[in-house]
Amino acid sequence: MLGRLKPQPYRDKRRLEAAGFFEATQRGSHVKFVRRAGAEVDTAIVPKKQEIPAGTLRSILSQAHIEPDEWDELG
Repeated sequence: MLGRLKPQPYRDKRRLEAAGFFEATQRGSHVKFVRRAGAEVDTAIVPKKQEIPAGTLRSILSQAHIEPDEWDELG
């Protein structure tokens, strides 16, 4: 189960980049980040907002297969 998360600013996208993701495309106010590891491809859709709510961040981490502890270490 995911731990307690706080809202994060969009600029923390650098943590996704540190985890190997890159900005692939943008459609409207949402940015698609992609990480390729061999045959596996992880994607995360991130809203380009001033602050990302905790529930949305939880969903992003789930899509990206990143644990909250790992997320904290990336920052």
